[in-house]
Amino acid sequence: MSSKPLLSTDFPGLTPRRGKVRDLYEFGDRLLLIATDRISAFDWVLPTGIPDKGRVLTQISQFWFQRLHVPNHLLSMDVNDLPLPPAVNREELAGRSMVVRRTTVFPVECVVRGYLSGSGWKEYQASGKVCGITLPPGLRESEMLPEPIFTPATKAESGHDMNISFETMCEIVGADTAETLRELSLQIYDQASDFARLRGIIIADTKFEFGHIGDQIYLIDEVLTPDSSRFWPANKYAPGRGQPSFDKQFVRDWLETTGWDKNSPPPEIPEEIVTKTREKYIEAYEILTDETFPWL
Repeated sequence: MSSKPLLSTDFPGLTPRRGKVRDLYEFGDRLLLIATDRISAFDWVLPTGIPDKGRVLTQISQFWFQRLHVPNHLLSMDVNDLPLPPAVNREELAGRSMVVRRTTVFPVECVVRGYLSGSGWKEYQASGKVCGITLPPGLRESEMLPEPIFTPATKAESGHDMNISFETMCEIVGADTAETLRELSLQIYDQASDFARLRGIIIADTKFEFGHIGDQIYLIDEVLTPDSSRFWPANKYAPGRGQPSFDKQFVRDWLETTGWDKNSPPPEIPEEIVTKTREKYIEAYEILTDETFPWL
């Protein structure tokens, strides 16, 4: 297993739009989304990738798209449905690629928090609020909230997304659309978190993206993965402390021990950390789907 897997895709004659970890190709009213094995932390893309990470995220997204009762942008998992150049290595793209509808994307992140963790915990300690929403006093770190809360953010191509109030979201997308997206987000979170808990995973928080074609709203991008969500093992959950997780926190924790200043290019990830991080992602897939990861 190489610790430097696919970090980018380059197709002859086609120019991708690159995000931190995804590459996107346009084909008229369809798009090809490719989840690479790049991994980001502290607003940097690290020089070492995590093998099969992109496949895990894509397969989990497909799992949810098929299960959730909400319109989504997924059309196909088969890259042969698009007119790719003959030289493209289709085997390399297998499992990490989605053919999707091209939508007009709403410029907001729809964040739902069901537990008090991360930046929300820090804000609550300081003010008793999370993103302007007042919470009951005396809550502990990682505690389940009385009910999930919706805390939107602005989308950022690089750097951190910025939390915004619901009122600001209304100004950006319109009050009716904002209300619809909030209701959809809470509905999807409730449905998914109930299912995941039965499988042994707590979804502490997550973020959704939506797009539209005319008046039809679609759930888009990756959905309820260890990168877009905070996944905790339910059998190890105990409020009052930070929780073990299935996400890239393992890499963040290692980076914190390296002396890296977070303002200069990050260090290579050691093979041991790469292997353990890959195992965490695959474990999340297998627990959630109750299936063996196909690319072992």
